[in-house]
Amino acid sequence: MRNERRSPRLWNRLQFSQMPLRYQLSILFVLIGIVPALGLGLIVNWTVDRIVERQVEDNTLQLIGKVNQSLDKSIENLQNITYLTEFDEDVQLFIDGDPEAREQVKSSGSVQAFLQGFTTLHPDIAGILIINNEGEYISNEMYAVDDTDLTQESWYQDAVDHKGIFTVIGHPGERRVTTHVNYTPDEVVSVSRALVDPETRETRGVILIDLKLFSIAGIARDVTLGKDGYLMIQDQDGNKIFAPDQSIITQLEGSWFEDASYGTFTKQVGDQNFQFQYQTSSYTGWRTIGVFNTGDSAIAVREIHFYVICYLFIVCLFGLTAAYVLSQSISRPIHHLMSLMQKAEKGDMTLRNLGNRGDEVGMLGVSFNRMLQEIKKLMAMNRRKEKQKQAAELRSLTAHIKPHFLYNTLDTIHWMAHKQGAEDVSEMVKSLSRLFRIGLSKGSSMIPVSEEIDHITSYLQIQKTRYRDRLNCQIELQEEARKFYVVKLIMQPIVENAIYHGIKARRGAGIIRIQVEQQTDYLLMTITDNGAGMDEERLQQLREKLANPLMTIDKQHEEMESQKSYGLLNVQARIQLAFGTDYGVQLDSTLGEGTTVTIKHPLLTEPQVMADHEQEEEL
Repeated sequence: MRNERRSPRLWNRLQFSQMPLRYQLSILFVLIGIVPALGLGLIVNWTVDRIVERQVEDNTLQLIGKVNQSLDKSIENLQNITYLTEFDEDVQLFIDGDPEAREQVKSSGSVQAFLQGFTTLHPDIAGILIINNEGEYISNEMYAVDDTDLTQESWYQDAVDHKGIFTVIGHPGERRVTTHVNYTPDEVVSVSRALVDPETRETRGVILIDLKLFSIAGIARDVTLGKDGYLMIQDQDGNKIFAPDQSIITQLEGSWFEDASYGTFTKQVGDQNFQFQYQTSSYTGWRTIGVFNTGDSAIAVREIHFYVICYLFIVCLFGLTAAYVLSQSISRPIHHLMSLMQKAEKGDMTLRNLGNRGDEVGMLGVSFNRMLQEIKKLMAMNRRKEKQKQAAELRSLTAHIKPHFLYNTLDTIHWMAHKQGAEDVSEMVKSLSRLFRIGLSKGSSMIPVSEEIDHITSYLQIQKTRYRDRLNCQIELQEEARKFYVVKLIMQPIVENAIYHGIKARRGAGIIRIQVEQQTDYLLMTITDNGAGMDEERLQQLREKLANPLMTIDKQHEEMESQKSYGLLNVQARIQLAFGTDYGVQLDSTLGEGTTVTIKHPLLTEPQVMADHEQEEEL
């Protein structure tokens, strides 16, 4: 049982609203200050990782693109050399001339000198060889190692298959051609282009050029990626064109690369993770690949993480200290004021808050002191008023006796007049007596519709005695509407306005028609007269007053014109105070034709509790 009692108490303490104020403030300070800082730190770390990774990728791809442009430019120079060589007259004579002419060109050495000019201007060219379709060749640096027919070599057949399109061979591999310097196949890169007759599309010969590898290596070797990264180049078949001596990986599997012309992927080689970024040249078909250890970029990221963590540690330390100090500074005077209030609850009104703070808590303490002073005054005042209570109750009883005495006296006069045969006086006194009796309604603020109709009937009877034939009345009461309750005396002020401002102002007899009927969810009371009516300006003024009846009634003493509509505004205010603005009075009038007042009242099968005297004082 003891554990069961402790559990709800412990749960209440754990709820935020049930915690002491200093704990609530501390938690709020932590949530507002520290939690956003932690969230910001996490976002910064995550963002730094993404940005550094993206920058490394973008920079590497830019470097690879620059290397590809340099390589493409070098190869494009070789292509231009093949065109310049083809257009030379001696070369054309060697390609298309008869055997005697070809022999003369070879012996003259003009073509060799012409080719030697290219190698002089471009020292990265190892040699240029021109071969015709008869298998005869001429070169400045290159020669066949034996008497093999060079037209059967793979590089020759490959050039023929491309029909005059410039072809990048790559490392030449096994072939029967070498250079005077005796470069190995891995030390040169070969290109070729077939010389095709533009009319017959037959191959006339082939130009073969060897490019020294060091020119390509010089372009790629100067590029460094991170701490230990490097570039390597492969041909379209995946064979290595260039890789630095210190490269960890010299051969890459073709399955690692996607079909796209560029991309990025990560592979684990041994116990290290490497990132590979590649871009394929659309001109040469070679793939330039950047290789670097992923740990190199992580070093910079870890350094940023270290600074962020240090910043978060300082923020958290400062935030916790500030939260504790601020919560104590705010909660301590409030706790002191709370203890004074607890003592005041027990009846000690001599306590005073002696703090001198100028903030809201200090103002609360000053208000607390004033409150205790006022309470003491009120207690003394209540003791004096207790003595006056009995006298007030006696005066109230006397005030209630006077109206009862009045209508009882009128009832006696009615019977005396009836006994003496003065029927007109008897009826007048009887109507006035009924008017007072319904007006009192035993102190109730709501009466049945039937009694309201009786009241207005008595009032009209009195007025008809005064105006005689000038006033005619018609009352139509739906039988189903008799049972409902309404705010008492809401028709009499409107009928009075109809008589004094409508019927009285017209010439000849007037008619006042009263209809009461039940609608779907409300009771509708309509009072229509055929009096003088009112113009549009006066009608608009009254409608504006009906929209805010209380404010208009408060100004009645300043605006004498509003006294003419006081009864109408009184009815509007009483209904809307009791039931809201969905109900009340609506006014329509036409000058010279009459006025219609419609009262919308809720359907009530029993009276609601309303304080008549309080409403009358408020109005």
